[in-house]
Amino acid sequence: MAEFIVRLVEASRRHAWLVAGLMLLLAIAGAVYTAGHIAIDSDIDKLIATDLPWRQREAAMDHAFPQNTDLLVIVIDGETPEQADDAAMELRDRLAAMPNLFKSVRIPEGGPFFRKEGLLFPPTEDLQRFADQLIAAQPLIGTLAADPSLRGIFGTLDLLAQGARRGDVAASAIDPVVTAVADATDAALGGRYAPLSWQALLSGSASDQRGLRRFVLTQPVLDYSSVMPGESATAAVRAAAAAAGLTPDRGVRVRLTGPVALNDDQFSALKAGAGFSTALSVGLLCLWLLLALRSLRLVTAILVTLVVGLVLCASFGTLAVGAFNPISAAFAVLFVGIAVDFGIQFAVRYRAERFERRELADALRQTARGIGGPIVVAAAATAVGFFSFVPTDYTGVSDLGIVAGFGMLIALALNLTLLPALLTLLRPRGEPRPVGFARLAPLDRLLLRRRRPIIVVAAIVALLCLALLPALKFDFNPLHLQSPKAESVATLDDLSADPINTPHTIEILAPSLGTAEALSKRLDGLPEVAQTVTAASFVPEDQQAKLAILADAATLLGPTLSPPATKPAPSREETLEAMARLAEDLRQLGAKGDAAAERLAAALDSVALGGGAKLAALDANVASGAKRRLADLRVALAAEPVTLATLPPDIKSDWMASDGRARIEVFPKGDARDNAVLRRFVAAVRSVAPEATGEPVTIQESAATVIGAFITAGWTAIVAIALLLLAVLRRIFDVVLVLAPLALAGLLTLATSVLLGLSLNFANIIALPLLLGIGVAFDIYFVMRWRAGMGELLQSSTARAILFSALTTGTAFGSLALSTYPGTSEMGKLLTLALAYTLLCTFIVLPALLGPVRNADGPRPP
Repeated sequence: MAEFIVRLVEASRRHAWLVAGLMLLLAIAGAVYTAGHIAIDSDIDKLIATDLPWRQREAAMDHAFPQNTDLLVIVIDGETPEQADDAAMELRDRLAAMPNLFKSVRIPEGGPFFRKEGLLFPPTEDLQRFADQLIAAQPLIGTLAADPSLRGIFGTLDLLAQGARRGDVAASAIDPVVTAVADATDAALGGRYAPLSWQALLSGSASDQRGLRRFVLTQPVLDYSSVMPGESATAAVRAAAAAAGLTPDRGVRVRLTGPVALNDDQFSALKAGAGFSTALSVGLLCLWLLLALRSLRLVTAILVTLVVGLVLCASFGTLAVGAFNPISAAFAVLFVGIAVDFGIQFAVRYRAERFERRELADALRQTARGIGGPIVVAAAATAVGFFSFVPTDYTGVSDLGIVAGFGMLIALALNLTLLPALLTLLRPRGEPRPVGFARLAPLDRLLLRRRRPIIVVAAIVALLCLALLPALKFDFNPLHLQSPKAESVATLDDLSADPINTPHTIEILAPSLGTAEALSKRLDGLPEVAQTVTAASFVPEDQQAKLAILADAATLLGPTLSPPATKPAPSREETLEAMARLAEDLRQLGAKGDAAAERLAAALDSVALGGGAKLAALDANVASGAKRRLADLRVALAAEPVTLATLPPDIKSDWMASDGRARIEVFPKGDARDNAVLRRFVAAVRSVAPEATGEPVTIQESAATVIGAFITAGWTAIVAIALLLLAVLRRIFDVVLVLAPLALAGLLTLATSVLLGLSLNFANIIALPLLLGIGVAFDIYFVMRWRAGMGELLQSSTARAILFSALTTGTAFGSLALSTYPGTSEMGKLLTLALAYTLLCTFIVLPALLGPVRNADGPRPP
C-alpha cells in the first residue's frame, strides 16, 4: 500500500497541470449536474422505513381516513364564544375559496349538525337548567326578537331597570346584564372591538377556555421540494386572518400548529442564523489552517481540495440517493469537518519533511511514504463508520451514511492526487524550523515515566463512567427538540394541557363499529385512559328526556322567538332617544346604591356627550351578534332525534371508513406533556389493543427504531473497524491500543451527559458513531507512527496535525451548537464534547498505553 501511495503521489506531482485540470473539469461538470438535479425532500415521513409493522399500521389508518393526514391546524381563541364561532366560519369560507392551496377545510364539531343538535349532548340536568334560564329570560328574548337592534337592546334594558326601580325584580338580578353592556360600552368609548356574549347572557354563565376556542382543520397542498412545504398555505392563513380583522386587538387570536406547522417551524429554525454560523465556521476554519500551516499557499491548496471534494460528494449524493432528506442534507457539514483532517495531516507532514529536505519532490515522496498509509486507514475507518448506517431502518441516516461514506473515499482520493498536484503548482516555501510542539517534551517524558499510574487512573475513571451509564436517559419526544418559542410548539403545548383537546391521542382501527364500541368500553376501564370516542359517541344519550325539555322550551319560547313582525332599523335619533331613556332610569336606580347601573349610566352619558360618534362602535360591541344568536337558538330548540343513520356524511366519514371499519380515538389521563405519562398510556392501551397507532405510539416506536438503528450501526462499525485495523496492524494488541482510548472517550462523553443532565435524543445520538470514526482516525496516526519506531509523539508533527484537525472539526461541529434549533444545538454540543474527550484521550491516555517504541527485539526507550 505504501509503495502504491508513493507512486500515486509522485504521478500526481509529475503531471500536476493535467491532474489539476482534470479535477477542475470534473468539479465543474459535477457542479453543473448537481445544480440541475439536486432536490430536497422535506417529507419527514420518509425518514424511517415504511415496511416496519408499526409504519404499516400507521399507513392503514391514513389510507382509511386520509382527511386526517398532513394537517395544518388553525387554533382560534375568542373573547366570547360568538367571536370564536364567527372567526372560525370566516376563515373556513376564505380558505375554502383557495383550492390551489388547500385540499380541504373543515370545522370539527361545527356546521349545521351541531348547530341544530348541539343541546342534546350536555347532561340532562345541565340542559334543564339552561332551558329554565331561557324561560326566565323570555321578556328579554321577546323584546330582542321584535327589535334586534341597539334601540331594542336599550329598550329591553330600560324595562329591566324600571322593574328593578319598582321592586318587581331585585337589582342584583339584572346586574350581570348591566355589567356586560357597561363593559362593551366602555370598550366602544376606548375604540376597542369587544362584543358582549349573548350566549353567556342567555345561559347565565361565562364560558371556560374550551368554550372560547375553535379549530379549523386544513389539508394544505404541500411542496416537498421546498424546505418548508407548507409555507405558502401558512402565509395564506395569516393573510386571510389579517384581511378578516381576526387580530388580538379585536378580541381574536389565531395560531397555527399541527404536523405541517411543526415541520415548517422546525426547518425555519434550522435556517435561522445559518448564515452567521456558517460564516463564523468558515472564518475559524481558515484561522486554524493558517495557524497549523503558516502558509497561504498550503491553506489555498487544502481549501481548493476541500471545495472540489464537497462538489463531487454532492454530485455523488444527487446521483446515488436522489433527493436529499433533512438528515442526509447534513453531509456538507460532516464532509468539511472530517475531510479537512486528511488535508491537514498531509500538509503538516509535508512541512515536517520539507524541513528535512530542500527539494519539494523529495518532501512529497517522503510525506506519501510516512502519512499516506495512516490517512488511508483513517479514511477507511471513517467511511466504515458512515457505511454502518446503511443497513438500518432509519432511512434518513442510511442515506447520510451512503453519501458521507463515499465522501470520505472521495476526500481520500483527492488528498492523494489533487492536493500534491496543487502543492507542486503553488510551490510553498521551505520550512526554516522543525514542525511540532518541542515545548511538550517534558509532557512526553512524564507520560512515559508515569504511564502505569495514568493507565490505572484511566481504568478507574472508565469504571466510574460505567457506573453512571444506567442513569443516562433517552428523550423519545421529538417535540422537545424544537424551540418552545415557536408558535406551533407553544400552541401544541397549550393544547396538550387540555385533556379534551390534547393532540396526544391514540387511534385504533376496528373491523366494525360493533367491535369498536366493545373495545372502547374495555379501554374506558383503564386508569390511564380519560375517555374514548367513536362514531357512536355522536349519538347523544338520554335523548327522549332531552327532546322533551327542548320541546317544552320551544312551546313557551316559540312565539317569542318568532314574532309576527320585527321593527325596521332605527334611525340615529331613535337610538339616541332610547339610550337617553335608559341612562335616566339607570341613574335613578344607581341613586339607590346599584353600582352597576350607575356605571352603565355614566358610560352612556359619555357616548351622548360625544354627539353619538361612538354609536357605530357601540352597535358593533352590543347589537351585532343578537340576530344571529336568536336564529341559532330557534334552530337549537327544534332538535330532532339522532341516530347513526342520521349522522351527516362529513362526521360519519371521520369515524367510519367506506369499507365499514371504525376508528377509535383514545385520550390519555394526566399531563400528556410528561414522557412518563405517555409511556404508561401507550403501554396500557396496547395491552388491550396491540394494533394501536397514533402520535404517542409513533414517537415511541420511532425512538425504538432509531435506538435500534444506532445500536446496529455502532456494533457494525466496531466490528468492521476492528477487522480493518487487524488487517492493517496484524496485532490484536495494537488494535486494542487504538480502540481503548476511544472507548474511554465515549464513556466520558456519556457520563458527562448524565452529570450535566443531557439526554440522548433523535438528533445528538448521531455523535456516538461519528466519534468512533473520528477517534479511530486520530488514534491510528499516533499508533502507526509509534509502530514505525518514532517516539516523542506529542512533540511530533503528527500531534500538531491532530490538534489542528480537531480544532477545525470542532469548529464545524461547534457551529451547530450556535443553531437556534434546539435539536441541532444539542447535537453540536454533544459532538464538541465527544471531540474534546477524544483529543484528551489521544494526547494523554494513548501515549501512556503505547509506552516506549519497540523494534523486532522488543521495547526500547525513545
